[in-house]
Amino acid sequence: MFKSGDYVVKPNTGVCRIESIVQMDLTGAGEKDYYQLHPVGDTRSILYVTVDADRARLRAAMSREEALEFIRKIPEMEIAWIENEKMREQCYKDAFRTNEAADLVSIIKNMYLRRQERLAAGKKITATDDKYSQQAEKILYSEIAVSLDSTFEDVKTLITDVLEG
Repeated sequence: MFKSGDYVVKPNTGVCRIESIVQMDLTGAGEKDYYQLHPVGDTRSILYVTVDADRARLRAAMSREEALEFIRKIPEMEIAWIENEKMREQCYKDAFRTNEAADLVSIIKNMYLRRQERLAAGKKITATDDKYSQQAEKILYSEIAVSLDSTFEDVKTLITDVLEG
């Protein structure tokens, strides 16, 4: 169980700070305990997730040590290379649902290679690829930034350097 002040990662939302644990009846089935979450970088949104949510719905953000080790391992992580456009989009959606940072790296690495390939051919990246790439970067880089007490832009630069290195 998490506590107030903890940072967690929620799929498709990204890093959130737990503000409190509250009891509410959101479904009409009686009161349950919920985490009251505030997405990092969004001062107006408040989200509620049941305390008994599984890891796919909510996981602890990486610690500083975990983030540094994770960055070190990025070059070894797999790339989600799928030629078929529809299957690639489904692969991206599945990766976000797992709520695993390594799956986001797979998307980012794939997009990095696709971007290089398309630019070399004089083409732009597709809107779908760009959308998922930006979403994966937002979630992963924000988590690492919180873990390292850094900024999104500094983490983006660091990861780009790792990918190019």
